[in-house]
Amino acid sequence: MTALDLSSPVAVVGTGTMGQGIAQVALVAGHPVRLYDAVPGRAREAADAIGARLDRLVAKERLTAADRDAARARLLPAGELSDLADCALVVEAVLERLDVKQELFGALEKIVSDDCLLATNTSSLSVTAIGGALRVPGRFVGLHFFNPAPLLPLVEVVSGFATDADCAARAQETARAWGKSPVACADTPGFIVNRIARPFYAEAFAVYEARGADPATVDAVLRESGGFRMGAFELTDLIGQDVNESVTHSVWQSFFHDVRFTPSLAQRRLVESGRLGRKSGRGWYDHRDGAERPAPHTAGPEPAPAYVVADGGLGPASDLLPLIREAGIEVREGSADGDGRLVLPGGGHLVLADGRTAVERRDTVQFDLALDYRGANRIALSAGPDTPARTVGEATGLFQALGKRVSVIGDVPGMIVARTVARIIDLAHDAVAHAVATEEDIDTAMRLGVNYPLGPFEWSRRLGRDWAHALLRQLHERDPSGRHAPSLALYRHARATEKRESTP
Repeated sequence: MTALDLSSPVAVVGTGTMGQGIAQVALVAGHPVRLYDAVPGRAREAADAIGARLDRLVAKERLTAADRDAARARLLPAGELSDLADCALVVEAVLERLDVKQELFGALEKIVSDDCLLATNTSSLSVTAIGGALRVPGRFVGLHFFNPAPLLPLVEVVSGFATDADCAARAQETARAWGKSPVACADTPGFIVNRIARPFYAEAFAVYEARGADPATVDAVLRESGGFRMGAFELTDLIGQDVNESVTHSVWQSFFHDVRFTPSLAQRRLVESGRLGRKSGRGWYDHRDGAERPAPHTAGPEPAPAYVVADGGLGPASDLLPLIREAGIEVREGSADGDGRLVLPGGGHLVLADGRTAVERRDTVQFDLALDYRGANRIALSAGPDTPARTVGEATGLFQALGKRVSVIGDVPGMIVARTVARIIDLAHDAVAHAVATEEDIDTAMRLGVNYPLGPFEWSRRLGRDWAHALLRQLHERDPSGRHAPSLALYRHARATEKRESTP
């Protein structure tokens, strides 16, 4: 299936931020573009705003003056819906209300030809429900752009229950011809990104609600250890707490109150108080002029231990051993079949977070998962209330000797990065098992849509066959609410891999 010909007019209905962005993308790609808005005068204002952005692209030498002039000539505000009759594609970006969208597409279907593609940019409503009442529902598809549409490459191409495969393929190739990176997905709550990204926020909020760490510390660990571009608290302040909570609530409701998607009570209170983030001046952080950003908890300097004993392999943290040697700290070999720990000179143990609490293990400090232990700037540690200060100090000094800042958090099972990554991996496997999308498209969506340092399946392969399943199983034992129960898909993945590896 080929993309729409560039001579084919494209219409955008709704001229807010997303509508203008989508129109600009189609316009710069070379299509004639019609803009329509139900509010008189809005389409003309939007056309002027797009023209101004094209001027800025010329000033930045990202667009030639000739291409700008040609694009402006192809942009036409429409006074009536009937002006869209000859369009080959109509993209809707109006209010996120099912009845409004259904009414709009019912009216459009009476105007455009039967081979005109009809698309919705909805991020939270069912594509199937929006197009369900259409006379020709097979030509209806979701085209979910990410804001700002001219800059972000990802487009989720969503097939509703009645969407024809040829229609979805043409929409996908058209998005690709516009310079985007389209991914195909089924019509499921949250599609790919908003479904699989829920744990990134939920686990951060859960650590905070358990008094494991403050927002600044959680954010610093996610950035500096996990490799995420922003932490969950600062990102939701940027998005808007009301917007982020609304998406979470929509996904939770759409999955019939599945506990894995339960919204955060702390975030609900934030929204109720009017602290919506940057746009209101306060959210998790104070964004008002002159306000100081709180610093993450960072441990004071501690002496480095003279040696450590490596008792068994460290699994995903095996890169620590060469780093310790490079820092001039002796690594002594312990039991080759040990359970994977570093024994410190004082007799205490240092272990990678595995979903258990530190209080369960005598004289033990846990350390969090890192995307790259060599490149990480910060490592989180946790200890139980009875863990000797000597052991915490030796563990802190060890990581400081490796050039890392250290944040000591509460005794939270799975800590911060580890529990977040494990749940993202689990939801990704579950999505593939339910034919939401392919592994490749999910990895692409999460890297391009929310700037994850790795896609969930890239993480899964890097961390090992049973890592996520084992960690979530331990978490579930300690909190049997079902929130952290590993999915059947992840269980099958872990068991199948184990079987393959054990086959002679």
